[in-house]
Amino acid sequence: MPTTEEFAKTSWDWQLSLFQQQLGEWIELQLSRFNSTLPEVLPPDWSLDAPWLVDLIKGLIWLIAIAITIWLLWQLWKILEPLTYSWRGRKSNKLADSANMPQLAVNQWLEKSQGYFAQGNYAEACRCLYQATLQHLHDRKIITHQFSRTDGEYLQLLAEIPPSPAYQTMLATHEQLCFGNKEIVPETFEECKQAYGEISKL
Repeated sequence: MPTTEEFAKTSWDWQLSLFQQQLGEWIELQLSRFNSTLPEVLPPDWSLDAPWLVDLIKGLIWLIAIAITIWLLWQLWKILEPLTYSWRGRKSNKLADSANMPQLAVNQWLEKSQGYFAQGNYAEACRCLYQATLQHLHDRKIITHQFSRTDGEYLQLLAEIPPSPAYQTMLATHEQLCFGNKEIVPETFEECKQAYGEISKL
């Protein structure tokens, strides 16, 4: 276990004070060299290595370092902002689309699902099957349909009824639609369709 003295030598405060001391000594050295080359015409008591001048130069160096750091962070933010904005926009759009789904009858959701599948929009086709599943559970009075509920909450409620892998398939696919970047392919739709078929028989 390190002693207090060893800890003090490796702390950030100690490193910073050491850097400031070395910076001050370096400035004093440079000023004294420059001072020795000044013409003899200057008053003898006039010196560039005065303590106040060293402190002033150290302060200016710190201000320049802080300004450069802020500028670099600003440039980095300008580069990364479009990426974070598009990611947040994509996520919020997916959640908003899910929350703004109209409440339709099961057969209407199934018709919409087939329509999207025919257009090659497998993600929306799966989303409609998910909504058909929720509506089916609502119609059978198994779980009341609420748009504010998360997939995790639905899983908890489904744990109270006889388990079925079909529910897991449907909810996992919906999570991919909302939060994942995985492409929804025809095979995914077929899995959801089969899962819905099993759920509708329960």
